[in-house]
Amino acid sequence: MRRFAVALLGQRARRRWLHLIVGGALFMPFWMVGTLVMGPLFDEGGLFAGGLGVQFGAYAVGLPLVAVSALFPLARPMSVAAARALCGVPADRFADGPAQGREARARAAGWLTLHLGAGALVSGASLALPPFALSVMALPFSPGLRESELGRLWGLDRPWWSWAALPAGVLMLLALATAAAATGALLARQAPRLLGPSPADRLAAAERRAAEAESRNRLARELHDSVGHALSAVTLQAGAARRVLSGGEGADLEFVREALTAIEETTRRTVGELDWVLGLLRGGEEVERGVGPGLDALEALVRGAGPKVALTVSGDLVPVPEALSREAYRIVQEGLTNAARHAGGEPVTVRLDARTEKVEITMENPLPERPPVARPNGGRGLRGIAERARLLGGTAEAGPADGVWRLAVRIPR
Repeated sequence: MRRFAVALLGQRARRRWLHLIVGGALFMPFWMVGTLVMGPLFDEGGLFAGGLGVQFGAYAVGLPLVAVSALFPLARPMSVAAARALCGVPADRFADGPAQGREARARAAGWLTLHLGAGALVSGASLALPPFALSVMALPFSPGLRESELGRLWGLDRPWWSWAALPAGVLMLLALATAAAATGALLARQAPRLLGPSPADRLAAAERRAAEAESRNRLARELHDSVGHALSAVTLQAGAARRVLSGGEGADLEFVREALTAIEETTRRTVGELDWVLGLLRGGEEVERGVGPGLDALEALVRGAGPKVALTVSGDLVPVPEALSREAYRIVQEGLTNAARHAGGEPVTVRLDARTEKVEITMENPLPERPPVARPNGGRGLRGIAERARLLGGTAEAGPADGVWRLAVRIPR
């Protein structure tokens, strides 16, 4: 009994009933247009003065108008919003955005017609049946009602027989609740099929997920390159300064001063880069088109990496496209980070050639006597360099060659 009551009047059933009433309210303008069409045919005037023929004729005229209105772009988003809130169907089973394609529009039109058509019937019954049922249930207690047309119509004008009106009125209310619950359940079953994603919607969703994944990967690369390089460079410079100072009174204070200056420049530059990357997170697409560090900042980057890093630039860097300039800067930055971690303090040479249609970046350092300790996760530096080069249509190669560790990147302009 409790389960039956919950099915008819529980929270989900009440929400679905409200969803149907909303559909009935939305159907009213179409029904009014229908009455204007059907009234002259039945020679009856007024919106509410016509008989059942006019009312149901207006209903039949309104349904095709609803189907046509569902072809407008906002019809499906509005229907999805109402169904998500009131139908009791998981939100991920609905499509987002306007319907795209003939099939999706046809399904949206079918849903809106079903919702508004069924809602009009349930709304009309919800307005008319409860007062009527209460009047019937009042017959045993009111002689005036028993002697009225209502009592004579139902054959309840006798006092002893009028008590049958009580269960009759209750059955009417139960029938209304049952019809509303059954209609709401029908709409809930049809909602995923008519408002669910079409193949075009699934493709668009997959493209959005791919774009979001690429954006996350880009931000991860930016943070890895800028912050990772700064920590490695600062660690290297601080370690070198500490070793020089541990030499006692004969320490090379000028070297220590240069190391501290490099640490200061590196941290200041990295704070600006970190603020730029965080701006990507906060600002979205508008900030993403902003300018990050490029090849014009390459000398400062190399200077902050320490005195054992030599930079050679061939060609004019001014004509290099902005996007390529930013990515080339990040590639050199990550290459210097790898050298600082694994080269064991060996000299590093950086050559950048922009004289041809390809920008070529070559970085070399002698192989250390002891191989570096492998990181638990294998590191992400070389993988990020390869991703940056591949996104710009270039190539990246890294590995031992002729007694040195060589990183070679070629990117077309």
